[in-house]
Amino acid sequence: MNVYLILFAAILFEVCGTMLLPVSQNFTKIFPTTVLLISYGLSFYMLAIVSQKLPLSVVYASWSGIGIFSIAILSYIFYKQSLNWQTILGLFIIVIGVTLVNIYKT
Repeated sequence: MNVYLILFAAILFEVCGTMLLPVSQNFTKIFPTTVLLISYGLSFYMLAIVSQKLPLSVVYASWSGIGIFSIAILSYIFYKQSLNWQTILGLFIIVIGVTLVNIYKT
């Protein structure tokens, strides 16, 4: 299986888990908490697989950068959190940084 597909799946699971943090209401709601923990577990498992095949700097920059970008956009959509122009600029800088790390990986 393509390593980048596994990395993308790890990012999706991490984003899913993070988006469920408010829904879990401090881990008092059983179903969202269970899905959250499974999502984080799968994400870290996939990160461990990917870290054997790609440089850790590429893995972590991609996982965290794309995760931050996705969570910010999804929080705006689902939780009605605001995004000012400075935040949007910062998000695009993150995307540029992750792109550069992946293009010029060693």
